Amino acid sequence: MKNLKFYVRSAFVILFLHSFVSCQIVNMTSAKMNKLELGMSKEQVTQILGNDYTIAEKRVQDSNEIEVLSYRDFYNKDEFYLFLFKDQKLEKWYRELLPHDKVEVN
Repeated sequence: MKNLKFYVRSAFVILFLHSFVSCQIVNMTSAKMNKLELGMSKEQVTQILGNDYTIAEKRVQDSNEIEVLSYRDFYNKDEFYLFLFKDQKLEKWYRELLPHDKVEVN
């Protein structure tokens, strides 16, 4: 009986700590996004958001280097953020949602 109580208490502690840590990470993400400013260098942005990104696009347009970085939101798997850099400077960013509609091919 003592072992059962121990395991039940342990499970509650683990669940509590897990939920607390999850809240901290979500707040940290919001805090990171609030640090971003237009005109920041690519290096400054990746220092804030980390290096876990994908290069979604890279091209030259009117003698300007355009690069788009994509960061996936790990808490909401259906959304990701795109950051557009023009000549290594942050020009804009926005959030995209993955479509939920199924497409049938005939």
